[in-house]
Amino acid sequence: MIGRLSRREFLADTAALAAAAAAMRGPVGLAGEAKPQLPRIKLGNVEVSRLILGSNPFWGYAHQPGDLGARMKEYYTDERIMDLLDEAAELGVTTVASPPDPRWIALYDAYRKRGGKLKVWLAQAHGNPKKMKEEIDRAVDAGAAAVFIQGHRAEDYYAQGKFDEVRSWIEHIKSKKVPAGMAAHRADVHPAAEKEGFPTDFYFQCFYRPETYTTEDRDLAVATIKQITNKPVIAYKILAAGRIPAPEGFAFALKCLARKDGICVGVFPKDKPDMLAEDVSLTCRV
Repeated sequence: MIGRLSRREFLADTAALAAAAAAMRGPVGLAGEAKPQLPRIKLGNVEVSRLILGSNPFWGYAHQPGDLGARMKEYYTDERIMDLLDEAAELGVTTVASPPDPRWIALYDAYRKRGGKLKVWLAQAHGNPKKMKEEIDRAVDAGAAAVFIQGHRAEDYYAQGKFDEVRSWIEHIKSKKVPAGMAAHRADVHPAAEKEGFPTDFYFQCFYRPETYTTEDRDLAVATIKQITNKPVIAYKILAAGRIPAPEGFAFALKCLARKDGICVGVFPKDKPDMLAEDVSLTCRV
């Protein structure tokens, strides 16, 4: 069982992706091999790499049973996070997404002061809804190039009939003169925001709902992404939190996205040091 995907579902799904993934496989980072060039997309007026580095592993958010989350937290010291940011920049990744929590803000400030190579931070505002605007202010003051509302916050208020409050958060981000976005795990939230005229510049759409990890949810997410033709959408959890091999997950995600869209993926390179280089290569081969 993969989450709630049955073994038969998972194998059938993997087989359907095999042809596309085969073209993406191959040696990564061989000596003398030309470095792949990551495409760029625009979030409002901010240019970002099509592959955005996710930060969940930094904080131990594994979305897996067992001790993986604890291992991530133990591994990711501030120094290792900063080293990974530099590695990402050297590979062509320009952008990281992270909440504006105190540890990150202090780390990012130190990173910039020491001449860190990765230049673009997308802040995920996820705190107390009553203090959301304060968190947005804190993120922009700390150097965020753009801010988006966390999926749980946006969809909870959507479900509670408080969607106008989410609009007010988006409008507050816009008032700070940076691009504004929102995330969602559900497939019906972003179309509702579009219908109601939210002044968003971009969206983050989760491929798999964390409670289930079903192909049905993924297919609904893909349909939503394809429906939004006028703004970029960043797909995340494309590997179902490590449940799907990278070649298959990247192949499926990228064939579903328009050129304006991107992906956000975190890495845990403790046991696979070339994980990020592989992700970059997979992104560039489509």
